[in-house]
Amino acid sequence: MRIEIVPRAKDNLTGYCDRLGMTQVAAMSRMVEWFSGEGEVVQAAIMGLYPTDIRGDIARLILEKMAEEKK
Repeated sequence: MRIEIVPRAKDNLTGYCDRLGMTQVAAMSRMVEWFSGEGEVVQAAIMGLYPTDIRGDIARLILEKMAEEKK
């Protein structure tokens, strides 16, 4: 798989991986595994698919649902 990454994000990823002593492939593999395991609502929020004016409400609803599932 190939990804497109802007220079600033690449620099941040490089710094993160350097601090943790892990490869960028390992970090990206973990992020993709995590993202793919999330529900559609969370994935859409991460991808910025909700209108800006309701993003706060979406985040609150997601957190409330997560709290309910832990009970």
